[in-house]
Amino acid sequence: MTTDNLLDSLYDAIVRGDAETAAADTGAALEANTPPLTVLFDSMIPALEEVGSMFESGQIFLPEMLVSGRAMQAGMDLIRPHLADESAARAGTFVMGTVAGDIHDIGKNLCNVMLEGGGFKVVDLGVNVPASDFVAAIVEHQPDAVGISAFLTTTMPEVATTIAAITEAGLRDSTKILVGGAPINQQYADDVGADGYAPNAAAAVRTTKSLLGI
Repeated sequence: MTTDNLLDSLYDAIVRGDAETAAADTGAALEANTPPLTVLFDSMIPALEEVGSMFESGQIFLPEMLVSGRAMQAGMDLIRPHLADESAARAGTFVMGTVAGDIHDIGKNLCNVMLEGGGFKVVDLGVNVPASDFVAAIVEHQPDAVGISAFLTTTMPEVATTIAAITEAGLRDSTKILVGGAPINQQYADDVGADGYAPNAAAAVRTTKSLLGI
């Protein structure tokens, strides 16, 4: 199979959510000495962008998007080691976490996959993350953007608490802050002083790149 055929097959596998084929095609492309960034930017990212567009237009729904995300992850697991020396080509660093008291991670994890596929280095803080850990991560990683997720109405106040802690630490102007999660909307994002709101994983990538001028 030619390189172009492999990249086309990989694209289709991610769109279909076929993780086994995605991994096989990624491995074959790398073994054929296809540049890792070519695999990423000519096949994987366009495929995930297509999935995001299909989701936003209602052609597919969250389960299908999650399956495509897993297929993307299967390829990324193989390509990531080859990108270690390609950091200059990345879109930037993104710190992501779900706020204290909240252990939901499906939406966060899908955002991570799509952000990574979009060229970002993602630092995942996990779930039930206190405001102090967000602050520490900003100091350590100096991210271009931070994603704060809350999936319960009862944990929504932690979003404001986290942003306040970042501000009090003198770090508010050093990074862009995006918020998201089931109970979050644009009005709430405006009220807590976030730079952006992402209703879904596809929007998280698009909004982050827009905020960073990419």
